[in-house]
Amino acid sequence: MGIRIAAAQAPSVAGDLAANLRTHLRFIAAAQAQGVHLLVFPELSLCGYEPPLLRGCALTADDARLAPLRAAAVAAGMTVIVGAPLTDAGAPLPCIASLTLAADGGARVYRKQYLHGGEQVYARPGPIGACAHALHGQRYVEAICADTTRAEHAQAAADAGASLYVAGVLISDGGYAADAALLQGYAARHHMGVLMANHAAPSGGYAVAGKSAFWAPGGELLAQAPGPGDYLVIGEENGGWRGRVLPLAAPA
Repeated sequence: MGIRIAAAQAPSVAGDLAANLRTHLRFIAAAQAQGVHLLVFPELSLCGYEPPLLRGCALTADDARLAPLRAAAVAAGMTVIVGAPLTDAGAPLPCIASLTLAADGGARVYRKQYLHGGEQVYARPGPIGACAHALHGQRYVEAICADTTRAEHAQAAADAGASLYVAGVLISDGGYAADAALLQGYAARHHMGVLMANHAAPSGGYAVAGKSAFWAPGGELLAQAPGPGDYLVIGEENGGWRGRVLPLAAPA
């Protein structure tokens, strides 16, 4: 069997880590039931896209509050990528980051390299570069939102040997068409699968588009959520790529 990847189109409550952890656990359980190997959440999924709240919500890479997510990833045998602000010792501002919680209990951090206009007041950029990570016969490179608007970021991923480009984002209705066209273009130009996880509900004052999606290597759109709302968008490689969309029921 090849690999099964999924975008968790999940909602976030502004600044409420406990509530957002519960949402993440719900999506991990749903993804586990679908046999997902790699699950990607939206940008800043653990606190919401709330730049003024980043400092107060910042986590460390080994933060004890993430223990339930680490345990869930191990129990599911799944690599889970979540979005959060990350603080580093001695740094004046946090980074907008993604934390990878691996199926073997390990953890890794990616820091957003290209900040969106205005974010520099609340966050600092991460180092430039790309590192591809091996998983189930594929090699993936991470991106966070505005990273995907820079052709050099996708080029660096391709140069690093990526077969998958996975992005946690916040994209509004107004920006979706342009951003989706860029992502599809990367899938076509670099012949790598592109997975995009958008927010399910408004965050930071933005009316989100939803429409999390997966484009196969070559650029064909194989799966796309119909709009906002709770969904898993799944891509599966097993002698060829396929895609599907799974709606998630609201919590009881």
